[in-house]
Amino acid sequence: MSGEGQTGRAGASERNEEYERMEKWLDDHPEFTHDYFARKAKRSMVDGWLLAQALSHSPNLKQPETSNSSGSNSRNNSGTNTPVRKISAQEFDRGDTLNPIVSTVDGARTFLGPSTSQTSVTNKLHRRPRTELKTLDEKELMYELVIDICNELDVNSLCHKILQNVCILLNADRCSLFLVHGREGEERFLEAKLFDVSADTTLEEVCENREAIRIPWGTGIIGHVAQTGELLNIPDAYKDPRFNNEIDLQMGYRTHSILSTPIKDCEGVVIGVAQAINRTNCKDEPFNLHDEKIFSNYMAFCGIGLKNAQLYEKSLLENRRNQVLLDLARVIFEEQNNVANLIYKIMMHTQSLLQCQRCQVMLIDDLCKGIFSQVFDLENTDFDNSDTFNREWPAEPRFPIHIGISGYVAATGKILNIANAYEDKRFDPTVDIDRNFKTKAILCMPIKNAQGKVIGVTQLINKLDGSIFNKNDENLFEAFAIFCGLGINNTQTYETLMKAMAKQRISLECLSYHASAPADEARRLKTMVIPSTYSYNLLDFSFSDFGLDDDDTLKASIRMFIDLNLLERFRINYETFCRWLLSVKKNYRDVTYHNWRHAFNVAQTMFCMFKSGQMDNVLTETEKLALIIACLCHDLDHRGTNNQFQIKTSSPLADLYSTSTLEHHHFDQCIMILSTKGNDILCNIRQDEYEEVIQMLENAILATDLALYFKFRGEFFNLVRSSETNWNRERDRDLLRSMMMTASDVSAITKPWEVQLKVADLIASEFFEQGDLEKTQLNIKPAEMMDRDKKDRLPDMQVGFIDSICLPVYQAIAEISPRLEPLLDGCKKNRQNWQYVSQHNSKHVVDENKRENESKDDSIHENEGNIEEEIENENENLQLMDIESSEEAENTDSVTIS
Repeated sequence: MSGEGQTGRAGASERNEEYERMEKWLDDHPEFTHDYFARKAKRSMVDGWLLAQALSHSPNLKQPETSNSSGSNSRNNSGTNTPVRKISAQEFDRGDTLNPIVSTVDGARTFLGPSTSQTSVTNKLHRRPRTELKTLDEKELMYELVIDICNELDVNSLCHKILQNVCILLNADRCSLFLVHGREGEERFLEAKLFDVSADTTLEEVCENREAIRIPWGTGIIGHVAQTGELLNIPDAYKDPRFNNEIDLQMGYRTHSILSTPIKDCEGVVIGVAQAINRTNCKDEPFNLHDEKIFSNYMAFCGIGLKNAQLYEKSLLENRRNQVLLDLARVIFEEQNNVANLIYKIMMHTQSLLQCQRCQVMLIDDLCKGIFSQVFDLENTDFDNSDTFNREWPAEPRFPIHIGISGYVAATGKILNIANAYEDKRFDPTVDIDRNFKTKAILCMPIKNAQGKVIGVTQLINKLDGSIFNKNDENLFEAFAIFCGLGINNTQTYETLMKAMAKQRISLECLSYHASAPADEARRLKTMVIPSTYSYNLLDFSFSDFGLDDDDTLKASIRMFIDLNLLERFRINYETFCRWLLSVKKNYRDVTYHNWRHAFNVAQTMFCMFKSGQMDNVLTETEKLALIIACLCHDLDHRGTNNQFQIKTSSPLADLYSTSTLEHHHFDQCIMILSTKGNDILCNIRQDEYEEVIQMLENAILATDLALYFKFRGEFFNLVRSSETNWNRERDRDLLRSMMMTASDVSAITKPWEVQLKVADLIASEFFEQGDLEKTQLNIKPAEMMDRDKKDRLPDMQVGFIDSICLPVYQAIAEISPRLEPLLDGCKKNRQNWQYVSQHNSKHVVDENKRENESKDDSIHENEGNIEEEIENENENLQLMDIESSEEAENTDSVTIS
């Protein structure tokens, strides 16, 4: 054996000299070296270089001596963002060495950091030279050798030290150590951790080209010792029937005596077997009883140290598993846009980790009956094929969902680990037809979502090393499948959401198109002559629209914008403005009161406050633009029912907006029209002006919710009464604009009595309609103002409405500008009229006068009986007009109206 060793060392020396000459030549020809590397280098070579660089910059880490043993499996595709780590599931197999992993192999961040498992976690204690150890007595030697292993936690290093120390203790020629694999009750075996170690053998020499030697439980000398837990001393191995001489024949070695002893942990469980072969001083002399005693005593210490090292290695393995899964989770949850891209990344990681020939993912969709909806297939050879990354994903689905291995897993949700596919009756051999590929081992697993529903199947086919998938592969693959199920489910949900949003955008485009007035109508309006302000009586607070047709209301609206100089100041195209105005009118529903006419009247009151009330001296042009647009748009798409009705009926609007439900919807409709091509009247103003207008527009429309009026009016009233009023403060101006919106919105209460009565009839009719819906659809009793059976109470409620809502706001704004007092005066007069009707209320008289009023063909001058009837309707109407949350009305009988 020593001659063979000398020959080997001579050959190695010659090879080293040749390598040195080759390296020098490459150093002298860098252009050739670079060109050769660019053409021939594989991914594994680049990974190795990155690994060396990373470890060379890491403190307390040795640079490992690695060999390129996976060249045939390298990924040679630099043009892709391949999320592949140089890591194999074999690293997680119990008892194997953990190799370092570079943190950034492909430039992507990873949770996988360099491992320190190749080195001891403690400072290594230097062993005394062998010559010095031989001078020690037995007790000192035992103590020295125990100290040598007590701080070692790396299993490989520990086993190497143990065997070297056994060689010294027993003067043994060779020693081997076998570790037990498998739990009690399962199939158990022993595997050689280190084999044929001598006192002079280095760990690197032992580990190089090491082949796994597995011994079944109870078989041979090693299996017998492990099974019985008893020491075995064999003087002549060839005379023992349990001895296998095949290794002697392969190695050219002669085994004489054998001493084998079990290695037990602190609980007495056999965790390994140590074996010494032949004495060095005399090969024919067997091991004696003294050797047995020394061997057993030393192994008692070694068992404790080995168990600790295994527990430490297990903790490292768990940490590494978690790192791998965290890295996978990062990759999965980074990709939420596309299922195909996500699954491609998953398969790349799976191929890299579990080292198989093929990885498949098949998704299930209830709409695809009989077959998997999407099938993804990736072979290990695809990494070297640039066309792989340009192919269409996924492949055309062709796998039946209830046939074969994948069909069984999809149906049952069970994991299948099949060593030989052709021996399993569930396997469909037709999948291998016309392919240079034969299926052998299969690991198939269900993919489930968070609810535990099977949404797909993933399977691995044939390990690259030809072995079968083990339990460790199952555990890792199952963890992968769990993360993948969550990732795929999230991505599918995201894709569904994106499709829904795309459909929503399309619907919005269609809605915008149909909501927009025709261009020919805009051109027709553009050509009309616009009468003067005085022709329409727009400067009078007693204005009434009853004598105007729809075209007149449009032309009057145009006149207001012209007189306010808004078209010129904000460079609004006249035809665009005409079309926008027509679109606004078009988007009011044909409800009884909250329709285009109401919006037009609110805008006229605001205009009158600007001009006749001289508020245009207080407000800027931007504020006037925002307010007048808000007045025209503040009830867009009103359904004739209030906020509470939306909540009671669980309408989509109530789901979308929790507060000021209708007001938010009105604002959204306003923005939709303003954003529609051909209606974008604000397109020519500066960006900062546009943002300012939109913000004031939103606040103004939301201010028509009386819940907000009640919330902020106290602050406004205090501001008006104080001597420190400063309209230059933005907060003060915002309050002013909000109160002006409320004053305009309820301004029907300030109109001449005959006009007020007619409006009251319209409002009461709309609210009675809502009351009828609440009775028939919701089976609830409506508020008094909406109950037809309670219309005789309307005058009383109307007085309360005026006292709690209308009078306070008109009193406040009249203090700001005396020219606004006509609004306050009109409100007071109508309160007197309603008070009079309330005191002399007679339902019979009201009904009689209403019939008389109808017979006079809508004449404005009606008798007192008819007035009483319309007063009732107006009372209900005004109370309900835009009052969606009047629950804060102060001790009145008025019911909040929205």
